[in-house]
Amino acid sequence: MKADPKAEVAAPKSSKKKLMLIAVLGVLVLGAAGGGAWYFTQSKPAGAEHKTVKAEKPEYVPIEAFTVNLQPENGDQYLQITFTLQVQNADEVAIIKDNMPKIRSRVLLILSGKKASEISTVDGKKLLAKEIIAAAKQPFVDKGEPQHVSDVLFTSFIIQ
Repeated sequence: MKADPKAEVAAPKSSKKKLMLIAVLGVLVLGAAGGGAWYFTQSKPAGAEHKTVKAEKPEYVPIEAFTVNLQPENGDQYLQITFTLQVQNADEVAIIKDNMPKIRSRVLLILSGKKASEISTVDGKKLLAKEIIAAAKQPFVDKGEPQHVSDVLFTSFIIQ
């Protein structure tokens, strides 16, 4: 029995159509992927661009040394301390320097209320640094903006 010659001829045409359809679909997919890649790598329009915040280098404000009487525990004890404030930028440095008497007064009130045993440990010094930061951040005028003080760096710390 012989196979129908028309059926043999129809089979190659159908596989050619499938092959052509797969090739066209492949080209379309590759074209869409390339177009998407091009779109996402192009610069955005002026109104749609993301603003990147440039991290400013921190500034430092050295504070003159303090010598204060500590709260009595075992007779008279004194604290001599020097530190530096870390602030956000040069504008903050100017604000701190312009208001240095207020900063010094606030810190003096904190220091003179301490006992030697409270500030002689590492944890005590860390707590003191947090208190100084909080005092330095307080606005210098009523309803004013707080300062951006991020750290206190002790440069000298002597208890006698």
